[in-house]
Amino acid sequence: MLTLYDYRDSGNGYKCRLLLAQLGLPYTHVELDIDKGETRTPAFLAKNPNGRIPALGFEDGTVLAESNAILCYLADGSAYLPGDRLRKAQVMQWLFFEQYSHEPYVATPRYIIRHLGRQHARMAELPERLAKGYAALGVMEQQLSREPFLVGGQYSIADIALYAYTHRADEADMDLSAYPAIRAWLSRVAAQPSYIKML
Repeated sequence: MLTLYDYRDSGNGYKCRLLLAQLGLPYTHVELDIDKGETRTPAFLAKNPNGRIPALGFEDGTVLAESNAILCYLADGSAYLPGDRLRKAQVMQWLFFEQYSHEPYVATPRYIIRHLGRQHARMAELPERLAKGYAALGVMEQQLSREPFLVGGQYSIADIALYAYTHRADEADMDLSAYPAIRAWLSRVAAQPSYIKML
């Protein structure tokens, strides 16, 4: 039995929950409140020294961290990760893009607004972060104006990874009205079999 250490308001955790649901894999869910420091306890740091969720625990005690690494592990051998060498590399390309060019500029503003509040000093970061977030959305819009999904016209973990925070972009004060291809893609992802909502 797998164990997912998670926080339900986390898009990174949601990626894993969504794929687990779509694969039909049973697992134990352990909720850790990041705002209360529950990922910084000695017990959890012994599992994941980086002190972050999500983390996937195995019966032998092994723990796999980093949401996109978890997606790759779970999707291996399934339709959610192409077997073709180039297609697989293209999926990886989008996973790296999500963590480097998208997540810091869409997820972090969402976190600041939802968890720290609009009076927090970190609100000063939003203009620069959101500008870079819109740039990332522009890259996605170009690809999704050509293809229904991010890689090879087939739904994959690339879509799951980028869907997680994109579909909650309004909570980061981001307006998707100028991105029709992204909005259509969000609907296609939500229509996939065994889809579950984030919250």
